[in-house]
Amino acid sequence: MNCKLTPLLFLLFFASFNVQAQDKIYKKSSALGATFLLNDFTSASSIRSNGLPGTIEAGDLLKLKNMTPGLGIIYLDGISEHVDFAGTLQGSLLNYPLKDKPDFSNDKLLLEATAGLHLKLLSDKYAFTPYLDVNVGFSQYDKYFAAILPLGAGLQFNIAREAFILLNSQYRIPVTENSSYHFNHSISVVANLVPKKEVAPPVPIPVITDRDNDGILDSLDACPDSAGLAALQGCPDLDGDGIANKDDKCVDVPGIEKYQGCPIPDTDRDGINDEEDKCPNIPGVARYQGCPVPDADGDGVNDEEDKCPNEAGPATNFGCPVIDVVIVERINKAAQNIFFATGSSKLLAKSFKSLKDVAQIMQDNPSYMIDVDGHTDNTGGDELNQKLSESRANSVRQYLSENGVADTRMIATGYGETKPIEDNSSAAGRAKNRRVEMHL
Repeated sequence: MNCKLTPLLFLLFFASFNVQAQDKIYKKSSALGATFLLNDFTSASSIRSNGLPGTIEAGDLLKLKNMTPGLGIIYLDGISEHVDFAGTLQGSLLNYPLKDKPDFSNDKLLLEATAGLHLKLLSDKYAFTPYLDVNVGFSQYDKYFAAILPLGAGLQFNIAREAFILLNSQYRIPVTENSSYHFNHSISVVANLVPKKEVAPPVPIPVITDRDNDGILDSLDACPDSAGLAALQGCPDLDGDGIANKDDKCVDVPGIEKYQGCPIPDTDRDGINDEEDKCPNIPGVARYQGCPVPDADGDGVNDEEDKCPNEAGPATNFGCPVIDVVIVERINKAAQNIFFATGSSKLLAKSFKSLKDVAQIMQDNPSYMIDVDGHTDNTGGDELNQKLSESRANSVRQYLSENGVADTRMIATGYGETKPIEDNSSAAGRAKNRRVEMHL
């Protein structure tokens, strides 16, 4: 085969595409098939050595006894009416004549794979069509790999566009070492992978109506006479809560589906909806989850304002029980009879009787709390007076603690010289300012 003729053949082939025009496209579907093949190394070698006339004269051209059979698979897929993609995988058992390689002792598998194009003169509309094929590929024989360039021609027979028979001859040209020139003759039977679909008759176009002009066909519109939203199957939603008016019991107020389009109720109208309100029938505050501020002792003074939340008392006394005036006077009298050593926080013995009376009052009234406040005059420095007042208040607190009054019921505070009750300019005034006060 003279390779110089190849460009001319291709030119004539493509020129033939313009011979006819077709109204319908006949592009091949994906197809898969089996191939029987014959490899001919003898004819190719003789042509290269003696030329075609010499090969014919010697009788070495296309002799069946010089060919080795093989099997393969082929895949076809239409690119256009006149061009198909073709992929093949073929195998033959033979003694491959490799140049500069010793003869092999026995037959081995020659594996060849190609990919290329079938350039058809006619489309698959016709019963048969000639074609040229251009391919690239590779071969493997024993441990030898090579690239090849298969060029050929063939004839395709069309069986109802569902199956095809292909007769093909290729001249396989080595591109790299470890391959030999040879002819490859094959016959393939190929069938479509997906059956050809029958064209269904045209469906009558239905009459389309949209009475409310909302862009949703009446056949799909749940509210065909009221313009609405596609998300609500064509129904309107006046309050924009995502619930169609026809299903919304509160069409003017946004709500939730659970309450059929109405807001979550607030029965006691305290601003806290019933789902979050632990006292839905009694107005309350958010910090108590919708319940009123508690009043543990039931005295009408809520616990947040009640200084005695567990004992009933009037609001005038901050929710605490009113302390008997007699007891208050006893406490005040006891405070006036508390004496210390000069410049010291040490209690004098003459204070004990009064303090024991205070301790007894506290024991008899376990709900009472007492504040013990220490004060000084302005004699001496501020820091010294502050410490002295604190020490004296704590001395009283300590004595009461030792006589049965719990520490948790007493608060001792020193005020130094900051709260005088008389003028410090006189001895009498200073004497009155040096004091301890007790308040129930």
